[in-house]
Amino acid sequence: MAKIFDADSTLQRLRNRYRLVVMNDDTYEEVVTFKLSRLSVYIALCTIFVVLVGLTVALIVFTPLKYYIPGYGSASDRREMITLKLKADSLEQQVLYKDKYLDNLRNVLNGSAPAHLDTTQLQVPKVEKSTD
Repeated sequence: MAKIFDADSTLQRLRNRYRLVVMNDDTYEEVVTFKLSRLSVYIALCTIFVVLVGLTVALIVFTPLKYYIPGYGSASDRREMITLKLKADSLEQQVLYKDKYLDNLRNVLNGSAPAHLDTTQLQVPKVEKSTD
């Protein structure tokens, strides 16, 4: 029959105490003794991992090392790119206006331009003068 998972026995195994002894190989003298449990070793390793990741992220974010990351440019490069993008957009708009103007001019010269009424001539109603 398969073993059933027991949370109490797992927690008990994590809390069991072990002794780690460092001995001198020549004299068999105990140099250092540690009393550990699996849970304390797991917590210590997780803490070290989190601290190392935090230090690495802080080192990259708060130092000039971030400029060596591919795709991350300097602030002046970013400003120059924005300026060039604005110029390219305005030049593209000017090209579209010029193309439209040339198409209209070509239509007028070919005689295929539709007759548009002039909208600048407005019919202003006459105001009646009252005789007082």
